[in-house]
Amino acid sequence: MHDVRYDEVNDEMLVTNPFARAIMVFRGGADGEEAPIRIIQGSNTMLGDPTRYAGGPDRVAVDAVHDEIFVPDGSRVLVFDRKANGNVAPIRVLQGPDTRMDDEGTLAVDPLNNVIAVAQDTVTAGSTKMAHILIFARTANGNTKPVRVIRGPNTQLGQLGGPHAVYPPTGRILVTIRSQGASGGLGERMTTDDGFVGVWSINDNGNVPPRWTIGGPGGVLQMVRGVAVNPKHKELIVTDKRLNAILTFYFPELFM
Repeated sequence: MHDVRYDEVNDEMLVTNPFARAIMVFRGGADGEEAPIRIIQGSNTMLGDPTRYAGGPDRVAVDAVHDEIFVPDGSRVLVFDRKANGNVAPIRVLQGPDTRMDDEGTLAVDPLNNVIAVAQDTVTAGSTKMAHILIFARTANGNTKPVRVIRGPNTQLGQLGGPHAVYPPTGRILVTIRSQGASGGLGERMTTDDGFVGVWSINDNGNVPPRWTIGGPGGVLQMVRGVAVNPKHKELIVTDKRLNAILTFYFPELFM
């Protein structure tokens, strides 16, 4: 299991199982050895992109406003009805060369501004990785071009850390980066202090630097993995795999 998302509108938890090629949905109050209330699994689901090295989906996102589940699966995005159960086909499939999706990635939905932000690593020369952020219309389907692409050396996007997030009221995209820049591939190193959380806008396009960063060279973060926001207290919450910690930062600018 590499991802879990909470749907606060419907009080449900969504969990990926890449080995079983399944998306499992549990009730919000699930406890102990409790079965999922729904499972999306089977040949009709298309889960398990054949262009990937192995397995099924790692990440999942839920749009409770439009009752949809988004699954970034290698070089494509599968969209399901939120209430789907069993061996069901996706209602949309975003896939093709014009999408510029070519590797594993993460996805966040902005139902307020009707876009999705897909963050992916791309292998470059020397086996390093340079991430990019692809912004699509929420209802994009088929071989559709992104409406905007955030990519280039000024972005400092190196290797992705894990799932990212969006904050729809201000249109902010929050991305976790394990290492910076095109030469920042981790290789055999499992810890680096140049990872960070970067903040962009859904309206950014091209080779643009982040609006804000937390972490970076000499910073406290070692291997940032996940990020979430707490609007009530104007906080950014970050998980770090090497520190084995959850860090909370006061970040009022994010919510303005």
